[in-house]
Amino acid sequence: MSADQMALGAFLRPGGHHEAGWRHLNAHSDAGANIERYISYAAKAEAAALHFVFVADSAGVRESTTGAMSRSGRIDGFEPTTLLAALAMTTKSIGLVGTASTTFNEPYHLARVFASIDHLSRGRVGWNIVTSSNPFEAQNFKMQALPSHEERYQRAAEFMEVVEGLWDSWADDAFIRERESGLYFDPQRMNFLNHNGKYFAVRGPLNVSRPPQGYPVLAQAGSSPTGARFAGQYGELVFTAQQNIEDAKAFYKSVKGFARDRGRSDADLLVMPGIVPIVAPTAEEAEEKLHTFQSLIHEDVALELAKRLLGYVIDVDKRSLDDPVPDGLGETNNMQSRQKLLIETAKKKHFTIRQLAALLSIGRGHLVCVGSPTGIVDQMEQFFIDGAADGFIIMPPMFPDSLDDFVQLAIPELRRRGLFRRNYNGTTLRENLGLTRPANDRTNQMGNKPAAPAV
Repeated sequence: MSADQMALGAFLRPGGHHEAGWRHLNAHSDAGANIERYISYAAKAEAAALHFVFVADSAGVRESTTGAMSRSGRIDGFEPTTLLAALAMTTKSIGLVGTASTTFNEPYHLARVFASIDHLSRGRVGWNIVTSSNPFEAQNFKMQALPSHEERYQRAAEFMEVVEGLWDSWADDAFIRERESGLYFDPQRMNFLNHNGKYFAVRGPLNVSRPPQGYPVLAQAGSSPTGARFAGQYGELVFTAQQNIEDAKAFYKSVKGFARDRGRSDADLLVMPGIVPIVAPTAEEAEEKLHTFQSLIHEDVALELAKRLLGYVIDVDKRSLDDPVPDGLGETNNMQSRQKLLIETAKKKHFTIRQLAALLSIGRGHLVCVGSPTGIVDQMEQFFIDGAADGFIIMPPMFPDSLDDFVQLAIPELRRRGLFRRNYNGTTLRENLGLTRPANDRTNQMGNKPAAPAV
């Protein structure tokens, strides 16, 4: 990927990224259970040469009340890895990035799943590594509450050590499949992991050959200090929510610095803030679209969202909606960076709880860009050239129309300015993003004698 051009990914979400997007007359409100919808979204993104589509995940509903739950358009949805496997069969070039948690999975399982999808897609898969922030998710896994923020990241670090070791179980040329000799693989090109740590004991090897990309592309979305350090060590795509260019530049500089501390270069990871584009031929038409979306939001849904993104440390049900967002909220064990961002935004803009809830209904704290194609691209270009972003996660407020609007209106303007490509330049996601393929230091091509298997 040229350093003069930005990376773009489409964040697919049932209904869209506005909390009331599913209620729009043109919305695909059944997308959470209709694979044909996702196939069409991926096809549109691929036709526009976007680098990847991205699917988030939580192994549990997020709403704390039945009332809010019954009005949310994102209660049901496909499990990401099975969805990506399906999309691998209907696409040829676009990357496929999905979320999976290190808190509620085992490393052997995820190493196997993502290696398998990388083979199915011929090298186009990516894994968004999360430690999970949903307290209700924990209650589906024999826990009353999430482990602490620090413990989740400690487990994640060991998880990554194991997963990368399993992906390196085999040299790239280990499977020789010699019919005459009867040798299926060269035993000198296989490695038992034999990992024993605080959280995991894994013998190995993986029963899937080394992924076409070496490792799937690794994405990470934590923006807390701990999360940013983790991203600096492991992340190749760093997803983040930033409300203004100065904060975005500070985060960009910070996470690139953490990467350099680990012996990596700036080119080894791409920082990609999320943006919610509401684009129309004119700024006035874009504002009308925004007004339509906002008119559809139900107050119960907006308040539940505010409560969740503030870390469940404020009981919005017992406060006047027209009270200011209070200072001095307690520390959360959930999304720490998002809580900090939202409190700072509310303080700067003197928001009431009602006003903050309305803002959060559009993209959950990500940057909202409303305007003409020129106006939208002006904002994107400024972030890109000023060292605040290497690209963007596009979060359409409603599917399919908002994705169509971005592809048909904003992409041509980006190309006119030379900021975005016209075609795919490589065959794997790594190649298209300009990321290097990891070397196998555990099982090299010359042959390492594997450790003796446990009896």
